[in-house]
Amino acid sequence: MVKEYPASQYEYWHNEWVNKRVQSVVCGDVCTVTHFTDWSTVAEFEKQIASFFGAPYAVAVDSCTHGLELCLRYENTIAIYPPKRTYLSVPMLADKIGIKLVWDNVDWISVYQLSIGIFDAATLWRRNSYQKGAFMCLSFQYQKHLSLGRGGMILCPDEQSYNQLKKMSYDGRVPGIPWREQDIDTMGYHYYMTPETAALGLQKLPEAIATPPRIWTWEDYPDLTKMKLWQKP
Repeated sequence: MVKEYPASQYEYWHNEWVNKRVQSVVCGDVCTVTHFTDWSTVAEFEKQIASFFGAPYAVAVDSCTHGLELCLRYENTIAIYPPKRTYLSVPMLADKIGIKLVWDNVDWISVYQLSIGIFDAATLWRRNSYQKGAFMCLSFQYQKHLSLGRGGMILCPDEQSYNQLKKMSYDGRVPGIPWREQDIDTMGYHYYMTPETAALGLQKLPEAIATPPRIWTWEDYPDLTKMKLWQKP
């Protein structure tokens, strides 16, 4: 974040520099001050993604797969029903979490239901496509429409689930508060999105909104059940 201050406000931005909240300062008649990105950048990215998809809330995470995992843990899911044609990491969640894997033959387009109320929306990019009451996990992996290299988002139905999933994604912590000052009450996972990734997302979002997306389907993926891993007795 870059801001300009009159040189007369030296005392203000110098204090910001001393307190390590400023990355650089270039001064002439006007001082150009570059602030570090912080957790407010992540919050703003979450708000803008939620608004585009028409969801009440959105939780930024480091990948779609981790977003799905958090939702499955949050909902205490006992089984998942991935299509035979999807990305590898999705059915692998069954073994990771210790739940039942049941293959589905569904021919999906852009999004499919993984378990009751939980959707793998990794390839979905459509305004106001949120399904009321659901958890929908998006991907910002480099091949996806909003390409950030890595990252994802959980569209969620209410403030309670947002707050809990947010803590679960961040080692049980509330962002923006030093963890030593918190009494952690939630089992957490190291799945958060960094402010730098969120800043890139905000930068690229307008172009992504203005550009028609590729439509992904089951036909873009091989039949996973034919792979050796899932042919074991």
